[in-house]
Amino acid sequence: MPDPALIIFIITYLGVAIGRIPGLMLDRTGIALLGAIAMIASGAVPLTEAMGAIDLPTIILLYALMVLSARLRLGGFYTWVASRTTSLLDRPRLFLLASMLVAALLSALLANDIVCLAFTPVLCLALLKKGLNPLPFLLGLAAASNIGSAATIIGNPQNMLIGQVGHLHFGRFLLWCTPPALIALAGAYGILCRTYRGRFATPSIPQTMEQTPEWPEFDRWQSAKGVIAILVLVGLFFTPIPRELSAITVTGILLCSRKMHSRQIMELVDWHLLTLFCALFIVVHGITTRNIPSLIMEAMAQHGVTITNLFALTGISTLMSNLVSNVPAAMLLVRLLDPGVPEQWYVLALSSTFAGNLIIIGSIANLIVIEQAKKFHIEISFREHARVGIPITLFSLLVLVLLLYLRHLPMPLLG
Repeated sequence: MPDPALIIFIITYLGVAIGRIPGLMLDRTGIALLGAIAMIASGAVPLTEAMGAIDLPTIILLYALMVLSARLRLGGFYTWVASRTTSLLDRPRLFLLASMLVAALLSALLANDIVCLAFTPVLCLALLKKGLNPLPFLLGLAAASNIGSAATIIGNPQNMLIGQVGHLHFGRFLLWCTPPALIALAGAYGILCRTYRGRFATPSIPQTMEQTPEWPEFDRWQSAKGVIAILVLVGLFFTPIPRELSAITVTGILLCSRKMHSRQIMELVDWHLLTLFCALFIVVHGITTRNIPSLIMEAMAQHGVTITNLFALTGISTLMSNLVSNVPAAMLLVRLLDPGVPEQWYVLALSSTFAGNLIIIGSIANLIVIEQAKKFHIEISFREHARVGIPITLFSLLVLVLLLYLRHLPMPLLG
């Protein structure tokens, strides 16, 4: 008889991959939560172990950065930065480059999802008023935020998980992952320019909205405090102080405000994503206690596929990230990596993040841009996204593979 934990795991991950269960009003978070409840109720994960299965440092780090991002958003910082780049609208290619660089940089320091949420409405309004085709710029925003977030441990949720579970050094991660991310970003810009050559302008300006959306007014002092907090936090990440302790301490200080209500900030925290993380930790723990990940590794090894092979890891990570999304994929794959080989963790971080550009459902950032654009009656179809998403992903992964190949070339003997 099949192990109940394995059955629950398979059903949960299939549900997360599909995104729904026919006949039920459940999204991916709800499905993962049901999977965690089933693990506990079936006895596969005793209630006394469930809380211990959740990697609390990862959750604290993710929560702290969400609060920090919310503070910047309420201070109007994101809207101000996005609006500043619109001064380049008369030169579409330069504007595309500037907006992608800004999105990539901010995504490397904060959650890429928040960057897309804040930037998309401003870009849509500015582009439509100027009479430009919004598609290359919105697709560039999504691609750049994904690629830029790959450069640091704090750029996206899966990197935070990988960095915390693997106990990776912030500086070494940055040095290893930044070069391929920069090359991938340059390639993405080139692909977008080539794909939309001669199509940056649109013949008419659609009437897209009844009223101007309300955005937080830019507060120089509040935004400055948020930026200073980021710089302090990044500096602390280079010290031996645990990242989650640094992040939650800085966040606690920022909550002490005379102008911003803590309730407003908490409302912008992505509680759904935090719930998804906690639930998946419990689901994965259910199969880990039964040694199923090790059995999977043994089965793959019999067919000549080993997770220790970095090229194979790249392919497996890419495939799984587009089947179940990159966060659930990373959560499972980290159980199979060797803590003593940091390179495996770097490759997982880069490949799972780069893979997010392949198709629409590969990344939450993609979905945010598309859903926000719909409010302005801008439709980004699966096919339109794939026209640039597929080549951008293939180029990014090729950069990673070539980097791995060059790093593992035998060094010539000297003398």
